[in-house]
Formats: sequence, C-alpha cells, structure tokens
Amino acid sequence: MHRRVFHPEDFFLRRVSGIIHVGAHVGQECDRYAENGLNVLWIEPNPKIFQTLSKALRLYPKQKALSYLVADADDKDFSLHISSNTGASSSIFEFGAHKEIWPGVTFTEMIPLKSITLSSLLKREHVSLSLYDALVMDTQGAELLVLKGAADVLGSFKFIKTEAADFEVYKGCCKLADLDLYLTAHQFTRVHMKRFAHKCGVGSCFDVIYSHI
Repeated sequence: MHRRVFHPEDFFLRRVSGIIHVGAHVGQECDRYAENGLNVLWIEPNPKIFQTLSKALRLYPKQKALSYLVADADDKDFSLHISSNTGASSSIFEFGAHKEIWPGVTFTEMIPLKSITLSSLLKREHVSLSLYDALVMDTQGAELLVLKGAADVLGSFKFIKTEAADFEVYKGCCKLADLDLYLTAHQFTRVHMKRFAHKCGVGSCFDVIYSHI
C-alpha cells in the first residue's frame, strides 16, 4: 500500500484551492499537488523543459502549463542561463556564491527571452485568480522581480511559498531580507522556514512560506 510522505510545509496546501507555480522545471510537485486536489498553473521559461513538463501533466486534468519568463516588466530582454543539472539552477542571473555550495554545477548555454509580469500574463491568458489562491516561486534569485510584477494581485493569494537565501547565491539576486521587507509591506508575514542547504562562512538556503495577514 502506498503511504504518503508528509512534508511539514504541506500544511498550506490543505488551506487553498489552487496554486500558480512560477519556475516549474519539470513539475516535481505535481503528485503532491494532485493528492491535495489542487488546480495548478505551472509557468516555465525554458522551452525544452517546458516540453517535458507538458507531457508529464497529461495525467493531471486540473494542472496546466504556460511557457513564459516572469519578471518585473513586460517585453524586457533577458538571457536565461541554462544550468548543467538538468536546468534546475537555471537563472537570469550569473552565479554568485552558488558554486560554494554546488561546485559541480555550471552554465552550459544561454537562451534569449522577453519577460512578462505575472499580472500581464494573467490578463493575456484569461486566468481567473478565483481558481488559484497560493503562489509558489522557484525562480533562482528572481523572486523579488516576480513579486514586483504582481503587486496588484498579491492580495489575492492566501500563501506565498518561495526559495530564499541569506547570501547572494546569484549575482544581484534578492535575499531573504529583501523578500521579508517587500512582503511585510504587502501584509504578508513569514510563518514557516526550513533550511535545505548551508555552508559555514557562506550562508543558508531556505524554503519559506508567507501568509496573508
């Protein structure tokens, strides 16, 4: 008999009806989301990864995917640096101290892309926020850009989950303190934090969950 593994950070999944997941990669959490009966909108900028993601979601009728690079402005030119670990560390930023914790990961190519804000994406694709009341971000340092481009819709989310670090994983990326400051100003409070990587003298990386006050 299959026994579900409980993750402490799953608590918010039982309190929402749907998730917008920016930085989908191959949809590793699709089973977990499906177990909770959630509507899911995955957003993935890498065209090759997006194809793999789309195929994986065929088994999940309540989950769909769109291919966009989400940032803080529309039609801005970016270079998406594709990483050697099947694209899991791909970012619009160059590596900062990332190599101190994951020395074997490199960038192998760059893909030119134009950005869109989350607010513009929702309008363009006629996405109803009534189906999605949580936001998950795994955008490798661009999380604050995503939030700034969604300022007018943040109040629609009950929870926001993101990866964050207390050091510059990527050059010029946001840090945990930046996210705390921005989200506090938008009536969110941090309710959960779990460290998943650490190196003495460098810093820590966390999974963080914010709740709308």
